This record gives sequence, C-alpha cells and structure tokens, in this order.
Amino acid sequence: MAVLSRLAVAALVILAWPARAEEDRPVVVELFTSQGCNSCPPADAYLGKLARRPSLLTLAFHVDYWNYIGWTDPFARPWATARQRGYQRSLNQPYIYTPQMVVDGAAQGIGSEPATIDALIRAAQEKPASPHPDLALRWREDGALLVDVGAGESPPKIPADIWLIGYDRPHETSVPRGENAGQTLTDYQVVRSYRKLGGWPGWSLELIVPSAEITALGNGGIAVLVQSGELGPILAAATIVPR
Repeated sequence: MAVLSRLAVAALVILAWPARAEEDRPVVVELFTSQGCNSCPPADAYLGKLARRPSLLTLAFHVDYWNYIGWTDPFARPWATARQRGYQRSLNQPYIYTPQMVVDGAAQGIGSEPATIDALIRAAQEKPASPHPDLALRWREDGALLVDVGAGESPPKIPADIWLIGYDRPHETSVPRGENAGQTLTDYQVVRSYRKLGGWPGWSLELIVPSAEITALGNGGIAVLVQSGELGPILAAATIVPR
C-alpha cells in the first residue's frame, strides 16, 4: 500500500507539472538577414542547421535596408523590415541590425552567435507553457487551407494576431556586387509571403485560405503564428507542407 501511495503521489505530481513548450508546439526562430550584409552568411548557414530540428519552426525575413550598398537582395521586402521594427519596439531595442534572430517573439540575439541563440531556444523550451490556443492546419478537398484555432484565455488588452507566412526551399544566389561580391549564397526558409489572416480574441474560430492563394505562399512550407498583439510573444505556431 505504501508503494502504491508513493506511486499515486508521483503520478499526481507529474500531472500537475506545467506542460513544456516543446511538447505543445514548435519554438519559432526568426532570422532578419540580407544578402547585402557580409556578416549574414554565417547566420544563414546556422538557420539552415536549425531548420533540421523538428522542434523548431525557422523563418528567414530578408530586410531591404541594405539594398543601397551595391546589391539588391531579390528576397528583400519592406514588410520584413516592418516586422523587425515592430520587434525593436516590443523588445525595447535601441536599433535594428542584421543578422538578428528573435526566438518565440520574446527574446533576441545576434544570429551568427550559435551559443547565444541555442541558450535562448533552450530557455523557450524549458519555460512552462503559458495559456495558449490549440492550432491545427489541414487541407480541404478543394485545395483550400483550413486554419483551426481553439479556445483559450483571452489575450490581454487587444486580440492576438494570426499571421499567414509562406516560405521557400533553399535558394542559391550568385552575388556579383556589394559586400558579398563573388560569393554564392545559400538562403534557407526564405519568407516569400506574409500577411495578417485575422485576430484571435480568445474563442474558437476557423479561417479559410482559398486554394487560389496557395501557390503564391512559397514552395517550402506554410506557417501560421498566433502572436500577442503588437508583435509580442508567440502563443501558438504550426506549419504544413504545400500539397
């Protein structure tokens, strides 16, 4: 009986222990990078290694503010720079820079310093999960993407944002000019489309991405993020491969 009691107590302790983030969803790692930045290729290569970890969702946002120094990054987009500036405000950073990695929308570090970023990833994985919605992506028979967001604790202040992100398989680019002149660069998880899909105020909802939009989302994968308003911490994340 004493042994059974101890086992019962142990089971209760295990059940009461908060769920870890990595058991619920992938940790999101965002790289802000540019082909015009000579300190970015090591961070790009490191992101390629991180992309092989099933517990992570990695995304590369190519910013456009390096385009003036001799090479225009073909993947640079103004909305990538706008997202980074949003993190500058939410994370209280004095300036923006490349290569920068943001982990789960809550912490940031230099993207070419694996030890720094690995520590941030471990901290995110070991942090007890906060209240967040379930998130599931699935294909409808007609080719539309269904985004199912479950109920949860209502976000404080303003509804959370639901972001739809499409990214590509690896790209190789020969760069003839700029700081990386003469190099052939490999870029991983390059974000090619990015838009707000809706808001999540705390209750269950289903959103539909029409099949006509799917081909423009990228050939590598489609990610959905549920993120606290004004680019705060990421509450839920999921990804699905194109059909």
